[in-house]
Amino acid sequence: MIGLDTNVLVRLLVADDPVQTRQAQHFVGRHCSPESPGFINCVVLAELVWVLAGPYGYGRADIVGALERLLAGTDCVIEHSDAVRAAVADYKLGRADFADALIAAINRAGGCDSTATFDRKAAKGQGFVLVAGRRSGAD
Repeated sequence: MIGLDTNVLVRLLVADDPVQTRQAQHFVGRHCSPESPGFINCVVLAELVWVLAGPYGYGRADIVGALERLLAGTDCVIEHSDAVRAAVADYKLGRADFADALIAAINRAGGCDSTATFDRKAAKGQGFVLVAGRRSGAD
C-alpha cells in the first residue's frame, strides 16, 4: 500500500496541469488497485477540501461529489472511512466546515460524547460543545 498526498489527488480531480495529471494518473494506475489500494488519510482529505474550496473556488456540491467519488472508489482506502462518510454528510447539509465535521466524526467514532471548542461556528454543528461564551481578559 502507498499513501497519496493532497497534490496527487488535486491533479487527479482538477487536471489543471496536463503533465502532472498524466503522471498522477499513470502512478495511481500502476500502484493503486483493489488488491493493493492507495491510502488517503484524513489530513489529506482536510487539505484537499481546503485547496478545492480556496484556490480552485469549488462549491460545496462539487467538493461533496469529489469526496463521494473517493469514498466509492475501489483503488484507495480512506482512513476512518465511516467517520469521513459522516463528515461528508454533515458538510453536504452545510452544517459545518469539512475539517470541523471530520474532527467531530472521528472523535465520535473514538467514543467522545462531544468535542470542546472555542469556535462558535463549529459549536453550532453536531458533536461540539462551546467552551466559553465570550472572551475575557483574565485567565
